Amino acid sequence: MNDATIDGWGEASDVTNKLIGSWSLDRVIESQATMQGIATFTPLDRGRLAYREQGHLRLANGTIVQAEREYVFSSGDGGFKVFFREDPPRLFHEIFLSASSGGALSGRARHLCSRDEYQSAYMFLPDGTFVVRHVVSGPAKDYTMDTIYARRL
Repeated sequence: MNDATIDGWGEASDVTNKLIGSWSLDRVIESQATMQGIATFTPLDRGRLAYREQGHLRLANGTIVQAEREYVFSSGDGGFKVFFREDPPRLFHEIFLSASSGGALSGRARHLCSRDEYQSAYMFLPDGTFVVRHVVSGPAKDYTMDTIYARRL
């Protein structure tokens, strides 16, 4: 059994360490697509983790395509920062976590991508799973994306 399930997520500064390893992901992009796959957090250096997800994206019309994405997570006091995996790295958002009802940790952030806005929310649940929601709105994008992560055994 993993630490997240046994001990909860701990303090906000503990979360990135408890992410290390492989997770199954189940994603719904409202009215557009679904995705099932695997996300892996691998230690880099100085409290940073490489995030890589791979899976099958099923579009609303039934087409299935291979999908992948990479980020870098950097631990910090009270939460973490998420960077696009670019050279040099570019900040996507910074999440400050706080205790929620029922023993969960949660945090929110905002990111502007040109004229489109991303409102992101992370929820680390007592059962060891976590959920990420991105609500995206603007002239070029308009969708809600929910992803549920569960530790792979």
